[in-house]
Amino acid sequence: MSPSNTIAFQHTTLDNKHEGKCNLVLVALGGNLKGQMDSPIAHIDAAVAEISSADLGLCAISRYWRTPAFPPGSGPDFVNAAVACNTSRSPSDILSRLHRIEEKAGRDREARWAPRVIDLDLLAVGDQVLPDVAGYEAWRNLSLAEQQTRAPETLILPHPRLQDRAFVLVPLADIAPDWHHPVLNKTVAQMLADLPADDLRQIAPVSREIHGSLPLDGLSCGPHRSKDGA
Repeated sequence: MSPSNTIAFQHTTLDNKHEGKCNLVLVALGGNLKGQMDSPIAHIDAAVAEISSADLGLCAISRYWRTPAFPPGSGPDFVNAAVACNTSRSPSDILSRLHRIEEKAGRDREARWAPRVIDLDLLAVGDQVLPDVAGYEAWRNLSLAEQQTRAPETLILPHPRLQDRAFVLVPLADIAPDWHHPVLNKTVAQMLADLPADDLRQIAPVSREIHGSLPLDGLSCGPHRSKDGA
């Protein structure tokens, strides 16, 4: 089942302020194991449907892209995508909802950068920088060896590896090329253009359609309608 058949898009305004306001939320999706479904594509489809029902104001879905595993040789190719949402929910609330979707799909977090059925990374919530600029910079500047062994105890926003990863920026450019990084002062399109050409050679689209669009109609975030009544 394709995402276009399962998603009812909520069109709300883009207001890159802090919680209580309607924020543009960017989420990366990826997986390279079949798990309980036929393929990673099926897990991405299911995750998109779950995000749609998680009351996060889903408004756009990128194409699906086949990308090599990272680090190289660590497993089968991944399928990656990105979605954009508009919500006034806090970053911690959004992250909790994404983790519940991962757990429902059978995500195992025992090893960093291991093969997985689904990975949902919260990339950005408006222009918020968490825990602060110094904390963000400390994680962004970790060496590759430290990245493989250390995990933050608090949410880091924007995602500290966002600007380095073709498998994130290529799908993100489908739906939010003009999103502006609040620390690096670059758009998604500019960060993508900064990547070495070799990083892009093995990335190819699996699907050809981009679903939905970022809303520009001046409406505000509507009331939440979550199943838990929150």
